[in-house]
Amino acid sequence: MPERERPISEQFRVVAKQWVDDDKAASILEESKSAVLSQMMLKEGDIPVSKAEMRVKGSAEWQDYLDKMVNARADANLRKLHMDYLRMKEREADREDWNARSERKMARQTT
Repeated sequence: MPERERPISEQFRVVAKQWVDDDKAASILEESKSAVLSQMMLKEGDIPVSKAEMRVKGSAEWQDYLDKMVNARADANLRKLHMDYLRMKEREADREDWNARSERKMARQTT
């Protein structure tokens, strides 16, 4: 069934599940940042910590990790916005339904 034909509640469920997965991926990367930095610094060998940190933080590998972490959070945020959009869409549909019922009620009262 095409997405536009699915009930809003089902669309929301699907997007919410995707958001949970995206948020989990972003959180893992964020929470692992210090451990990844330490592991990368250990690979530098027996050098002072400050020098190892400087080398790692200047590396393409560290930049790739940061990019991946930021992109994962951006993906989760976009999915969250999609959930908010579906909530607004549902409220709009409810409001339109309420307005139509009110108009019908007023039309019956004036006749």
